[in-house]
Amino acid sequence: MTSSDPLRDPARCKELLAQIEESVKGSTLRFMEVCGTHTVALFRSGVHSLLPKSVVHLTGPGCPVCVTHESEVAAYLELAGKEGVIIATFGDLMRVPGPGGASLKKAHAEGARVEVVYSPFDALAIARDNPGDKVVFLGIGFETTTPTVAATVRIARQEGLKNFLVMPFHKLVPPALDALLSDPDMAVEGFMLPGHVSAIIGMEPYRPLAERYRIPAVVAGFEPVDLLQAILLMAEMKRQGKPKVINNYKRVVADEGNPKARAIVAEVYKPVDALWRGIGTIPLSGLGFTDAYRAYDAFEVLGVELKASKPLPGCRCGEVLKGIMRPDECPLFGKACTPAQPVGPCMVSTEGSCAAYFKYQIDLNSDR
Repeated sequence: MTSSDPLRDPARCKELLAQIEESVKGSTLRFMEVCGTHTVALFRSGVHSLLPKSVVHLTGPGCPVCVTHESEVAAYLELAGKEGVIIATFGDLMRVPGPGGASLKKAHAEGARVEVVYSPFDALAIARDNPGDKVVFLGIGFETTTPTVAATVRIARQEGLKNFLVMPFHKLVPPALDALLSDPDMAVEGFMLPGHVSAIIGMEPYRPLAERYRIPAVVAGFEPVDLLQAILLMAEMKRQGKPKVINNYKRVVADEGNPKARAIVAEVYKPVDALWRGIGTIPLSGLGFTDAYRAYDAFEVLGVELKASKPLPGCRCGEVLKGIMRPDECPLFGKACTPAQPVGPCMVSTEGSCAAYFKYQIDLNSDR
């Protein structure tokens, strides 16, 4: 940290830490972040290790690769073996383990046509260059990335490009929060809400957190001062018994979100029930194609179905995603499961909580 940056000022961070400790004196605060970038930021900045022991940081289902269900992984691996199909994917899906130790990386080594792309527009270019093949983009991500995928599909339709398809595994954050709070095993007392997602959806979808569940929630940025301010706001709301949903990232997030981005998504997609690793089916927590864009649905065009798939043996990623277990409490953590040889997706993705714990050498004896 350098004092020249007000969002990383050590003196301000020290002041906020003291205020947090005073606010939670004689009580606790169990807060959950639901953003992979927050997961990494809390660890990388040292904020996680500096918090008083009465403040418990839980990692939630904020990593899009991690929440992709076992059945969804099995579905795209099945597709990777089909003749005339090119899989286009972001790189962090390549090593996600599937049934029997399968993965896209292994499928590629065995001859499957798998292309790593940096955006769905790259996948569209591959489709243009390979008119005799079906190019299937794996639509993994939350509300942040969905508008770009929807815009790409719209371009494909405008160009009359019929060989570009998407497997829609998109997930929606607010229904997942509702599902977590409905779980009797959960003991969350505050949510650090995702900045990037909130820039798209705005504040309104989060209102039930305070109104129905009486849980304080704060949209936060990613610098140390942002993180500590959000924790302090949650602690103060809990202490006062006045839960609200607060936008503390106004330099990026407008209360109304991004209406244009949402309009593009609403044209191409509609809410559908979706599977989440460790949680199961959450009603209306995913996106499927509207009737006007069904010709771009890889499931429908290529006849792929989601089938029951068993969880990865020994992997506790699902419990980590629900905040029931810390990564280091998994018996495989740091032993059979490492970033070099991951057993589950929470150790694969750079935004995965297990990978963050491992990379930043969290004290395994910590109560946090």
